[in-house]
Amino acid sequence: MARIPLLQMTGISLTFGGDPVFSELDLVVQPGDRVALVGRNGSGKSTLMKVMAGIVEADKGSIVVPPGRSVGYMEQDPKMEGFATLGDFAASGLEPGELYKVERAGEGLKFDPSRPVETASGGERRRAALAKLMAEAPDLMLLDEPTNHLDIEAITWLEEELKSTRTAFVLISHDRAFLRALTRATLWVDRGQVRRQEKGFEHFEAWRDKLWEEEDQQRHKLNRLIKSESRWAVEGISARRKRNMGRVRALQDLKAERAGQIKRQGAAELALEAGPKSGRKVIEAEGLSKSFGDKAIVQNFSLKVQRGDRIAFVGPNGAGKTTLLKMLLGMEQPDAGAVALGTNLETAFFDQTRDQLDGDASLWENLTSDPLLGISGKADQVMVRGNPKHVVGYLKEFLFDERQARAPVRSLSGGEKARLLLARLMARQSNLLVLDEPTNDLDVETLDLLQELLDSYDGTVLLVSHDRDFLDRVATATIAMEGDGKAVTYAGGWSDYITQRGGLPGAEKASKAEKPKAEKPKAKPQAQPKAGLSFKEKHRLEALPAEIERLEQEIAKLQELMADPELFTREPVKFKKATEALVERQEKLMSAEEEWLELEEKSGS
Repeated sequence: MARIPLLQMTGISLTFGGDPVFSELDLVVQPGDRVALVGRNGSGKSTLMKVMAGIVEADKGSIVVPPGRSVGYMEQDPKMEGFATLGDFAASGLEPGELYKVERAGEGLKFDPSRPVETASGGERRRAALAKLMAEAPDLMLLDEPTNHLDIEAITWLEEELKSTRTAFVLISHDRAFLRALTRATLWVDRGQVRRQEKGFEHFEAWRDKLWEEEDQQRHKLNRLIKSESRWAVEGISARRKRNMGRVRALQDLKAERAGQIKRQGAAELALEAGPKSGRKVIEAEGLSKSFGDKAIVQNFSLKVQRGDRIAFVGPNGAGKTTLLKMLLGMEQPDAGAVALGTNLETAFFDQTRDQLDGDASLWENLTSDPLLGISGKADQVMVRGNPKHVVGYLKEFLFDERQARAPVRSLSGGEKARLLLARLMARQSNLLVLDEPTNDLDVETLDLLQELLDSYDGTVLLVSHDRDFLDRVATATIAMEGDGKAVTYAGGWSDYITQRGGLPGAEKASKAEKPKAEKPKAKPQAQPKAGLSFKEKHRLEALPAEIERLEQEIAKLQELMADPELFTREPVKFKKATEALVERQEKLMSAEEEWLELEEKSGS
């Protein structure tokens, strides 16, 4: 029997006062789908996801979610008015017996449910929104950049949760490793079209390049045909005017077809120019120690950074990566030890918090009023590595158009803000780049360009990132902040670090912490010790009887409805829906009963 889609979009069209974002779009998401949603920054990925979630209303077309099915969306900027704490927000809408799901997600995603909403950072709010969605477990999850503001341990936890879930999901992410591990199909948003391939993100780039090659071949053939027909029109039209007006009209149609084609957006013209060479020794740190109260950041840490090194800093959020980085740059004093900086250093910073950008000022003003560039006010030109360039021309190199130049920065997407920061960064000469989470929100093509740029950069790079793929492609050494003041230097990128260390530090802690939990007896008689069950399995076993009872009640109601012998002839549509719902619930009941039996057997009770 054919599966009923979780979500079906038909004839969706949407404009925001200019060119269509989508036109006559048809899209289906099936149960069990694990879909990567990819495309350039500004192509409409997030907009499409909001249309799917019902947050943005299309100009025309229909969206159908079958009765009894639910769609959940992870908000980028969740509204938390009326909630005292992040935990109150994350638990809203859940039954009392399901509150443990928020606690569990809070542990995995590393957010504090007791944190007051008014003091929570943007990253903490996003983690609470993600925990809320994971706890609600809708039939279809729409995840827009869920790994932003997560450290690698939390990303790994989320990755494992999504691998094991039966819930369908559509996923936007810049994290290639995350996409490769999770997705089985790809939706590609490109110039108002949405194409689908029934293969995961791992196969996306080969597919995209093949389609672009075919498109170039078709455009080349069309140009040759127009050229040939135009020559005929000039040379022979006067002698055969009446007989060949159809051919002239066909030529006009060909030209209209070419004019109607939407050109592919070129790649951003990223360029980095190293300033005068620094000395061979860039940074030398000896015996650094730093603590905040009882918390040790580093203890007796030493490091030598040579010209041309690419040093990555990894570790959980709050481990002290930024503090150590500031000490190495002489921006913060250690409690003990010393740092010596090399000669002739010219440093450029990429700030993940976007604090360098004034949200109320325009892109133009943000480029021309930066004192670090030696420019103030609203000049027409910006100094780019010592040469004047018109502001609009320089912005176009980073894929901004003239209309955006005067728009406020707050109107930009996350990826566009990242590109604007790169434009500011790359306007300066430097020989030491400090990049704090540069990959957040950037599309795949821009990430590729940035990586190639860093490969050819004739200077030194200090990099903080949670993007495992980017770390592997860029870093020549990795400094791992492993807690309790322990900072260890490993050769190579992320995969090299894991291989040399023999696994993540968190894995050891988790395995040690799990044993006493499994052996700890419960006070309630209905929840006796389950020696062979994990935390998640124990709660699942406790929740299954109520779920089985609910499904049995729903099946009984549907069977009662279908017992009416005239229902099929009187209301065929209702009969069809009831039949499909009955089959679906019977399958769910069978699955739940099998799961209960397996867990009961495993528990040894």
